Amino acid sequence: MTIAAETEVRRAPRPRADALRNRERIVAAAREMFVEYGPEAPLDEIARRAGIGNATLYRHFADRHALAHDVVLSVLARTADQAERAAAEETVPFAALRRFVHAAAGERIGALCPMLSGSVDTRRLDLDAERVRLEEAVEGLMERARQAGQLRTDVAVGDLMVALSQLTRPLPGTGCLNMDGYIHRHLELFLDGLAAPGRSELTGTAATLEDLRRAAP
Repeated sequence: MTIAAETEVRRAPRPRADALRNRERIVAAAREMFVEYGPEAPLDEIARRAGIGNATLYRHFADRHALAHDVVLSVLARTADQAERAAAEETVPFAALRRFVHAAAGERIGALCPMLSGSVDTRRLDLDAERVRLEEAVEGLMERARQAGQLRTDVAVGDLMVALSQLTRPLPGTGCLNMDGYIHRHLELFLDGLAAPGRSELTGTAATLEDLRRAAP
């Protein structure tokens, strides 16, 4: 870096604390709204839920795509953090995997999946870095459980991510109350099916991350 560039970096003002808090509130509110109403949730309602004005929202995010990008980036980062934390803090490998699955459900990662196919440019380097970090952390959790004989050997990380996405995505038009309770209940059934020894012979082959990438639009 040149001396002029270093000087420019030093001169660049840091965001004020209140501006950072506003940005965090906007992203949190947008995540809730996108989960409830999809990627076309009204921006003015997002601003209202965040407790700020429309002008403040647009000062931070030029348009819906910019906001959606930060929401997805936040969810990927938080979910990767959950996977790494489970690996570091749980001594029983399958318990670490179980903890991660429920934590990822709490992030409502499946409900935000439709945004990846239209509202967000998945080629952005920051998104790709968090996606890779998440995938590597989940692969590590599954490999530890597999090596310990606690995870059946005929499943792969793609199987887990697809099921997690499907089980945490709200059904359109559902009138079901307390959806979160059902999500975690059904995840427990799924996790029981992952545990070794397997009680059935699975059809097809294990889904890898490469399979998922090939299937993505």
